[in-house]
Amino acid sequence: MGQEARHDATRSDTRGALPPLTIVALAGLPGTGKSRLARRLALELDAPLFDKDRVREALFGPRHVSYTREQDDACVRALHVALEHAAFHARSRNAVLDGRTYARAAQVRELVELARRLAARLVWIECRAAREVVRARLEQDARDGGHPARDRSFARYLELEAQAEPLAVERLELDTGASSDEECLALARAWIARA
Repeated sequence: MGQEARHDATRSDTRGALPPLTIVALAGLPGTGKSRLARRLALELDAPLFDKDRVREALFGPRHVSYTREQDDACVRALHVALEHAAFHARSRNAVLDGRTYARAAQVRELVELARRLAARLVWIECRAAREVVRARLEQDARDGGHPARDRSFARYLELEAQAEPLAVERLELDTGASSDEECLALARAWIARA
């Protein structure tokens, strides 16, 4: 039996047993506050946090992390397998997805298609911040080692910003530099409840 057929059989066996999963996808460039908000949301929602950077660290360890697009895509595929498991087996009916910028339309389409296949509700939150805020955060993280991704720099932010495609989905846009963590969390909770 092919992988897709196996997934369809699993879905039909459990569709009535659990309410649909809500996937909360955090989008935004490095330093915009995605990971910080994702951690808070996961706690608030009692939801698993699927963090691409932590998965990369776990799969490849410190000696084999390369930050290539191929490695990035492999980590995201692992996250999608975990989301599929959560859709059919997890106690929590929410899942928080962090670590990908979703700055390319193909990345967005891939997640939209996964949510459709899983009959899951997909809620988008895009984090943004002014360049000076992003620069300060990235420099602080570099000094503190406060983020598992070691390729984060302001130069990398500018490179990704120049290549970014518009995020063409209905979403909550949060300026994490202009709002407090508590305000961002409250706005995100309200958006998830009504989206």
